[in-house]
Amino acid sequence: MPNVVVVGAQWGDEAKGKVVDYLAERADAVVRYGGGSNAGHTVTAGGEVFKLHLVPSGILHAGVTCVISAGVVVDPSILVREIRDLTMRGVAVSNLRVSGQAHVILPYHRLIDGLEERSRRRSAIGTTGQGIGPAYADKAARRGLRMGEFVDDGRRADAMRVRLEAANELLTKLYGHEPLDIPAIITEYDAYAKELSAFVCDTAPLVAAAARGPKGVVFEGAQGTMLDLDTGTYPYVTSSHPVAGAACVGTGVGPCSIDSVVGVAKCYTTRVGAGAFPTELTDSIGDHIRERGREYGTTTGRPRRCGWLDTVVLRYSAMHNGLRTLMLGHLDVLSGLDTVRIATKYRMGGLETDDLPYDLAAREDVRPVYEELAGWSEDITSVSSFDELPEPCRAYVARVEELIGIPVWAVSVGPGREQMIRLPGRRIVT
Repeated sequence: MPNVVVVGAQWGDEAKGKVVDYLAERADAVVRYGGGSNAGHTVTAGGEVFKLHLVPSGILHAGVTCVISAGVVVDPSILVREIRDLTMRGVAVSNLRVSGQAHVILPYHRLIDGLEERSRRRSAIGTTGQGIGPAYADKAARRGLRMGEFVDDGRRADAMRVRLEAANELLTKLYGHEPLDIPAIITEYDAYAKELSAFVCDTAPLVAAAARGPKGVVFEGAQGTMLDLDTGTYPYVTSSHPVAGAACVGTGVGPCSIDSVVGVAKCYTTRVGAGAFPTELTDSIGDHIRERGREYGTTTGRPRRCGWLDTVVLRYSAMHNGLRTLMLGHLDVLSGLDTVRIATKYRMGGLETDDLPYDLAAREDVRPVYEELAGWSEDITSVSSFDELPEPCRAYVARVEELIGIPVWAVSVGPGREQMIRLPGRRIVT
């Protein structure tokens, strides 16, 4: 199999984990290239549901090396808990590797995350409170702690103490917060370091070798294009780069090693937290989508905002990621609607545009222009081939292809592996 990047084409939560799990069966390695425990990738296999946050979504396949790369920020407490949970459920984790260059999230990162969010008041971003932003800020400021140093018994205590003392200065003097108990935190994190030390190594050579091999690598993105720090609806974005280009930063491969980029999108749109959302529905149809799609955050449990599919967003995502093809998911969620809508362009100040404005987050005059299509009433969750889908459902997929200008490689009609349907003659490398 070629080297493939799987990227979210919307605001995250598109079911990237499902696609990565599907492709991992044919791969040598799965590499998570960004984000942190703010991501929630749900994989359903054999009737069991696995909710992953840091561990790559290929972990359910024996023999597939799963790498947490240098671009990820790692909360040791969450990673240890995730490893323990997988082990208790009979999933082998001996194939997990963690880059020694990945940065560590410490307790003060989570604390500062919450304090900063509260200080924003009405302009709050809606972060998950997992400490992701402050950890990336420390990384950019060159004061972060990396996993290689964290698991080193000779360096860990001093490295943590220096950072915790500086954090206490900030917490007490700027926020008026009580100081953290430094000895207690060091003792707690000593235990995490001992559990994680066996997984930490220089992962780049492993990934580079797998990328040269016959089975290839699946690169797993977190969040989505519209939450990217540069291309997303800033400032209502994450603190990393979910776009496909980030798969070549710190993983062990360069751009010439990538054979294809697969976008993942729902057949509607969702987003969590504040920020622009042109096609948002606050009516009974939005409720229908939320309940049928079980649209509640994997990490936070928060109800997701729901709306019609936005092909302006998908074209924007196709451009920034170099998408070769798309997996369009959750088709079963739209069953039962008499008509379905697709946003084809935006209207702003009396003018229409096919393009997403760079300042979308700051504009209040953006209105979607919709195209209405026939809906379908059938339960399609047991359908196993594209030709068996109702004609209006197939027409919907065909129209999405026309509007975004790239082929749909597969669709899904439910959360299970067996509910992924390949379109006849379509490949992930085009």
